[in-house]
Amino acid sequence: MKKIPKPAFTTEFREHAVKRVSAGEANSVVAKELGLSDQSLRNWIKAAAAGKLVGAGSKVVTPEAMELARLRVEVARLKRENEIIKKQRRTLREMFCEVRLD
Repeated sequence: MKKIPKPAFTTEFREHAVKRVSAGEANSVVAKELGLSDQSLRNWIKAAAAGKLVGAGSKVVTPEAMELARLRVEVARLKRENEIIKKQRRTLREMFCEVRLD
């Protein structure tokens, strides 16, 4: 199984997501609108509360790189879904047998 690329998000993007949750929006709504997993958003909220959302070791990510990473993750997800559909088709074909009446 191939490793799914991990998306990279800018510090500004993370701060924006955390601010929306702080303003009273639900975690799941914000995560869905921004294309994140709920767990990532929860991790960012915890990091922001601890003052570690913007760490010295974090690399600078351009918006283009962020978009590219997001698209790579989406392509990987769609490929997995496609493989599942192909497997289901194959098993459905094998279930049917030919009946001949002579």
